[in-house]
Formats: sequence, structure tokens, C-alpha cells
Amino acid sequence: MKAFDQNHKLLDEMYQDEYFPDFLVDKVRGELQKVIDLLEAGETDAGVIQEKLDEMVRAINDLQDEFDENGSEIETVARDSIGGHVGYILKWFGIPIDAEEAIREREW
Repeated sequence: MKAFDQNHKLLDEMYQDEYFPDFLVDKVRGELQKVIDLLEAGETDAGVIQEKLDEMVRAINDLQDEFDENGSEIETVARDSIGGHVGYILKWFGIPIDAEEAIREREW
């Protein structure tokens, strides 16, 4: 079992941008962390991992109204940040899933 890169700051771009409320970025990070936890536990089955990724993306989709209510939205910076970090996570753990495929359920 491999631990995730402790030096990698998840969603740092979103935390640095005041447009995104930190408490909502925390919720997105929490969803990413669920995928990381699965991979740290040693899961390697691509189907199981993709299902967890789909769950993560659907949970982030569900946050869109809350972002709107707080004067923000999951837009280009957020999309690029989330997608980039998903790609990094998959690469770190050596998971052969394309980042675009990984977030295929996105509505943002």
C-alpha cells in the first residue's frame, strides 16, 4: 500500500482564489480524499476505482447549488483544478485511467 504524496496540496488553486469559499473547497477536497483513501488501501481494480470516481464527481455535481448560493460556481478554474488533481492522484498511484474518463460524470 502506497501513501499519497504528503507534499501535494489538493485544490491549492481554488484555496488561493477568493472566488471559491474555503468551506466549499473543503467539501470538494473531502470527495477527492475518499478516492485517495481507497487507493491508499491498495485498491487496483479499475472498475472499482472508476465507480468511486463517479461517486466523487456526482457528489461534486451536487455542490453546484451551494456554490451558486455563495456567489461562486464550479467554472473553468475549478474544473481545471479538480481535473488536474484527479490526474495527479491517478498518476501517483499508477492507475491507468485517463483523467477525462475519470471525471466523465461531471456536470461542470
